[in-house]
Amino acid sequence: MNLVMALLTNTALASLLVLIAFWLPQLNSYAEKTSPYECGFDPMGSARLPFSMKFFLVAITFLLFDLEVALLLPLPWATQTTNLKTMLIMALTLISLLAISLAYEWTQKGLEWTE
Repeated sequence: MNLVMALLTNTALASLLVLIAFWLPQLNSYAEKTSPYECGFDPMGSARLPFSMKFFLVAITFLLFDLEVALLLPLPWATQTTNLKTMLIMALTLISLLAISLAYEWTQKGLEWTE
């Protein structure tokens, strides 16, 4: 019963916060508030410049490789475990996954900057 009450309370609070977040900014919206800010001056041009997807893909690739490196960091402490074979298999699996994904990015020309 306590779990059900906690879930209902959390769901109700989350829904309330989402509704407030959507409702509150729409109360008083005017042109000066919605225009881009450039050091107190009127904007020189459009604030909506085209965005290169290459930067986005490089950022996502960096995050994925960084996550895999973060998963490999505790390996020196994991060598003290009693099940060394399982730890080595998992480490080699992560390293091979990292190498395969890097090779895939390289063959798909995802690491080149020229378009």
